[in-house]
Amino acid sequence: MSPSKLQYQIAFSAIRGMNLTLGRELLSLVGSEREFFALSETRLRYLTQSNTRIHIYSDEYRARILAEAAAEAIFIESNNIDAIYFTDPGYPRRLLECDDAPLMLYGCGNLDLNSYRMIGIVGTRHATPVGLDFTRRLVAELAEKVSNIVIVSGLAYGIDIAAHRAALGSNVPTIGVMATGLNTIYPAEHRTTAMEIASRGGALLTEYGHITPIHKANFVARNRIVAGLCDCVVVVESAEKGGALITANLAVGYNRDVFAMPGRVTDTYSAGCNRLIAGNMAMLIRDAEDLCRAMRWPMRKASRELSPALPIELNTDESKIVNYLEQTPDASLAQLTAATGFAVGKLMSLLIDMEFRGMVLALPGGRYQKV
Repeated sequence: MSPSKLQYQIAFSAIRGMNLTLGRELLSLVGSEREFFALSETRLRYLTQSNTRIHIYSDEYRARILAEAAAEAIFIESNNIDAIYFTDPGYPRRLLECDDAPLMLYGCGNLDLNSYRMIGIVGTRHATPVGLDFTRRLVAELAEKVSNIVIVSGLAYGIDIAAHRAALGSNVPTIGVMATGLNTIYPAEHRTTAMEIASRGGALLTEYGHITPIHKANFVARNRIVAGLCDCVVVVESAEKGGALITANLAVGYNRDVFAMPGRVTDTYSAGCNRLIAGNMAMLIRDAEDLCRAMRWPMRKASRELSPALPIELNTDESKIVNYLEQTPDASLAQLTAATGFAVGKLMSLLIDMEFRGMVLALPGGRYQKV
């Protein structure tokens, strides 16, 4: 049986070093994916004017990846996976602007990859309570203020998975861009969330076939898809180095708007964000309105303006804590004990209950802040 069009596309996209620029150039010279595999090595070298021994033209290499593509095509058809080639109408139009984008994407879920507003949210895997709270609030505010948004992230620990879960909690579609094939959810702890993403109007997306082994370099390469898919990227917490900063730099190179959550200069996981802001590579973001104003996205009136939320009623003990936190942000447990006169056990019980009700936020180092 002769190879199918899909098999040729899979194989051509899997050539080592392949990207949009190289793919378009080769196709303009040879005519089609089928011809690339049908022509002799000598003819390919003549057409491409290649005098060096580039292995991608060898008969052995092309035969091998064509055979692997046959197995991939069977996997795709057996598991109802979407194979989205760069010439297909459903291929993300934003990625077509990126010279290093992959030719083929494999998807699971039901989502238009050309939705009007795509927002990438990335950050450290060592997220602090402050970063996690900011991510939840930002997504909830965006869901309330802006129509037709999609949250994009990398399904990793920390800020990434918090962004996906916040989107699910706000009934907003979200895209998890993976560094593995669709048969392998990494990390495995996020499998349940990944299934929710795909089944609730979002999508899992990858450039890797199901036989691709887990490799560190693929996680770095994945960042370019996150950056390229989006209209803008928000960095929530990052150390001096890390994948989030790579994504931010790629986004700048793709002429995307980049935002960063500022933090104290002494905080390890604010160093990267602060550097982006100081270097004018990112705009400071405090809330959804900052992003919407910068992106010039129209904001709808918040539903709470029509139906004001009932105020939280505080008892006497809770009022003491809130009043002190209003005057002393980032107060320690010792400071709160001295200010309120409560025993430590009673104070801890009150703080846990107030945190659960969204009144206070626990910070690293045993400190607390009024929400």
